[in-house]
Amino acid sequence: MTNTNPSIRIDVDTSNPGQFFACCGLLELADRLWDGAEGWFDRECFNISMNGSLVSLIEAVSTAELTQLDPGNATSSPIQFGAPFRSLRLDWWQDEDAGGKALKVWAGSMESYGIAKAMQHAMRSEKFHFPCLFDIGMIVYDPNDMRKKKEPFYFDARRGLNAHPRDVGFSLNALEMNTTAFPAVELLCLVGLQRCLPAKTNRLRVFDYFTWATPLPPELLPPVVAGEFPLFKPRGYQFENWYRTGQKKHKAFRSAIPIQHKRQTRGADHE
Repeated sequence: MTNTNPSIRIDVDTSNPGQFFACCGLLELADRLWDGAEGWFDRECFNISMNGSLVSLIEAVSTAELTQLDPGNATSSPIQFGAPFRSLRLDWWQDEDAGGKALKVWAGSMESYGIAKAMQHAMRSEKFHFPCLFDIGMIVYDPNDMRKKKEPFYFDARRGLNAHPRDVGFSLNALEMNTTAFPAVELLCLVGLQRCLPAKTNRLRVFDYFTWATPLPPELLPPVVAGEFPLFKPRGYQFENWYRTGQKKHKAFRSAIPIQHKRQTRGADHE
């Protein structure tokens, strides 16, 4: 944990929980591709020290084997992230004890594997080979039928910001409207949450997470992300996994606020 010379630097808004956990996911996959990867935050960047390049990492992410592990459960099936990475099972949304289930944002007819596969396929564009990959927004299409559009998980707080009918003036879900998604954030956040869960608070669906400024490997991140090791110069944030529809099924990660300036977030009254 001494290499402070990053191989890559990623532009990140740490107040966007989707981007923060996407950084955790990118580090996880870098370490599974090249042993010994370490990551840390520095101002508005996330740094990774590894034995490869950003281009080679994103190309591996966008073409890796993805497997739906439960063929009979399209909506919530665990997903296997396979070759060329060391195998990684993604199933945190089924874990009620550790708190993963409370972070699940998709519901109804939304499919865990189908969304992940669509976001992965979108990342094959060379647009994602640069430090601004979290800011690449587009309408995403189903790779099995490019005439069909695919909505994301709603991890990226830029979508959740104006997702509720009360804010927009009508229901996006009811009208089956498709809007801009940020594929790198959506897919990599799904990966990052497998190891790094935010800390629960005494408020329903409200969570804390913490950055760190010291190069660390992914296996040391869980207690650091949860704020249990303040020696790593953490910056804390609090966010809500917010109901974005009147039926209170579909959710979205909302933008986070610095913990030292906590205040009541809109939506806290809507349990």
